[in-house]
Amino acid sequence: MKSAFNSQYPSVDHLRDKARKRIPGFAFEYLDGGANELINLRKNTDDIRKVELAANYLDDFTKVDLSTELFGHTYAAPYGIAPIGLQGLIWPNSPEILARTAIRYNIPFILSTVSTASIETIAKITEGKAWFQLYHPARQELTDDILKRAEEAGFEVLVILADVPSFGYRALDIKNGLSMPPKMSLRNMLQITANPGWALNTLRHGQPSFKTLKPYMSDNLNLSQLGKFMDDTFSGRLNKERIARLRDKWKGKLVLKGIGAAEDVGKAIEYGLDGVIVSNHGGRQLDAGPSSIKVLKHSVGKYKNKITIMMDSGIRTGPDIASVMAEGAEFTFLGRTFMYGVAALGNSGGDHVVEMLNKQLTQVLDQVGCDTPKRLPKFLLKEHF
Repeated sequence: MKSAFNSQYPSVDHLRDKARKRIPGFAFEYLDGGANELINLRKNTDDIRKVELAANYLDDFTKVDLSTELFGHTYAAPYGIAPIGLQGLIWPNSPEILARTAIRYNIPFILSTVSTASIETIAKITEGKAWFQLYHPARQELTDDILKRAEEAGFEVLVILADVPSFGYRALDIKNGLSMPPKMSLRNMLQITANPGWALNTLRHGQPSFKTLKPYMSDNLNLSQLGKFMDDTFSGRLNKERIARLRDKWKGKLVLKGIGAAEDVGKAIEYGLDGVIVSNHGGRQLDAGPSSIKVLKHSVGKYKNKITIMMDSGIRTGPDIASVMAEGAEFTFLGRTFMYGVAALGNSGGDHVVEMLNKQLTQVLDQVGCDTPKRLPKFLLKEHF
């Protein structure tokens, strides 16, 4: 396979800068932003980068192997593509682009309930190897129908979301009147006109919509209507009874995403889940909460080897992946980095990001003398949390 790495964009910052220039401001601010004053958004990455690794230059060492086993499948690298809502608003056809990247490079892709591609489309692209993230419906019959579709499509891993008991307060999205399709204010129209590549691709692929939810919702909801639809249709606060019902209904692997306190990992074990993803929704929900890597540290300390512990939120680069795994995560997921890549480079963006991350991560492991990501905790130099 021909390399997709573009040397003009060797870092996530280069991709982010290019993405900002190629997509409308309202789309970039949705992708780049977070809750309230963006405190936890920044803290997530800042805390990851406080981790230090010991370099062992004189030890015997052969070569790096990034392959990582997870839920009985050996992936080519220890990271996957995190679920993101409204993906097609950020760049047209982006969930399909990233699903193709995932299958080409043998990494997991998680489809969000509120993404812009359907369960069936992503299943076809990934041969049923994608994961599905469920926003918990208030009505059992809706839950049952979505789960039936995911099961029939061949999905084996269901991710249930814990950290959206209410719609996040994101000031820029409110100011922009974010909607599906975008609200045609003068400001937004000028932004679209200034980004012809985005506009032409949107025309080619059609206005973005919530394809998985299309059978259950009305078209053209603005931000307030979308919030009401989410509040009326989905009841995000999980509890023991709801999780027990999902565990009974879903025969594949069941993962709880949105762990904001180590105690919830203990509950996930008690409720019979197969794994957890420590996450604060990328800093998009609770500014006052701890960074995800701080919660990861406490979770691993209490529950290592009792359940599969993964993490997202704040992970942007290969070195970030290494730092998170050194703190004990068994697998990682990145969202914004992949979307910056697609917004910057279109169809080749996802492939470029994978090759960039692999180069960066391999270089870190090579430097510290670690042959496989699962051994990174042995190279943790400094405790911060």
